[in-house]
Amino acid sequence: MRQPNFENLLRVLRCEEPERPTLFEFFLNGRLYKQLAGPAWHEDPDLTKHFSKLAICFKAAGYDYATIGGAAFGFPAAAQARASTISLNEGFVITDRASFEAYPWQNPDDCDYSGIDGAGALLPEGMKFIVCGPGGVLENVISLCGYDNLCFMIADDPALAEEVFAAVGSRLVRHYEIAAPKPAVGACISNDDWGFKTQTMLSLDDMRRYVFPWHVKLVEAIHAAGKPAILHSCGNLERVMDDIIDVMRYDGKHSYEDVIQPVEDAYDQYGGRIAILGGIDLDFICRASLEEITARSRAMLERSRGKGGYALGTGNSVPEYIEDARYFAMTKAALEPAAV
Repeated sequence: MRQPNFENLLRVLRCEEPERPTLFEFFLNGRLYKQLAGPAWHEDPDLTKHFSKLAICFKAAGYDYATIGGAAFGFPAAAQARASTISLNEGFVITDRASFEAYPWQNPDDCDYSGIDGAGALLPEGMKFIVCGPGGVLENVISLCGYDNLCFMIADDPALAEEVFAAVGSRLVRHYEIAAPKPAVGACISNDDWGFKTQTMLSLDDMRRYVFPWHVKLVEAIHAAGKPAILHSCGNLERVMDDIIDVMRYDGKHSYEDVIQPVEDAYDQYGGRIAILGGIDLDFICRASLEEITARSRAMLERSRGKGGYALGTGNSVPEYIEDARYFAMTKAALEPAAV
């Protein structure tokens, strides 16, 4: 088990070369957590214990950090329950001004963030936490309004749409204002899926009107605490990458698919302007041989040698349908030196 050193990931996020190959993942899965932490693993309702167990898991897997947050801080209260698949048009609760005004909005200041401090005191030497959000701006608005209904709202009542986005966005900004300054936190992830395979979920004008201004504020809140900001967003974002880099000023971008743009091409196009995180396509990991997975992962690390700004990981996360051996074939490229 190698010694964690969060400075390696900070170097990546500064578009510099880390001292050694560095891993990045948004999250793993329950089966892997149990394998890494042992039979004592379970999602403890005590956040100090839960976050501490996550740190043990991430350290055992070779990471310099552990990702925490998400549903642990339950605002805005997402309308949809977690499931293997969900519809973007089910579970919505806001359809008009009356339902918007009746919605029981939660105040982030009423949430319990003490688990970050408690678990931070127990962090293995060299590790930090990376705090994500309980969903993102667009994700939460879609969950609350429904995707089709949101599109109609933007067309029929843009003022109400702006108020819904403000209710969500302002609470997420406050979330990062509370979490980012904590000493145990080394960086933050803003997790907000924006696109389909071919385009963004809303028009470019609407993304820039309703969604992006809140991400500017999110990044400002994170940077004000002296921490880097990472965007996790799926979909085809080619037409908004300049917004992500130059307007929102994210330090790192995560989530890539070969069918949209292979991570190798993304690194060649955007490397040096923003850190490229992960990117080994999940479909590839499912279908390729173990040898092919390791070879592609090593090739990606070699591609960034001497230039930096890259950390190895999957294109999105490690869901349970990824066989453990396939995941370890990828991380092997960073954790074990290649045979000479």
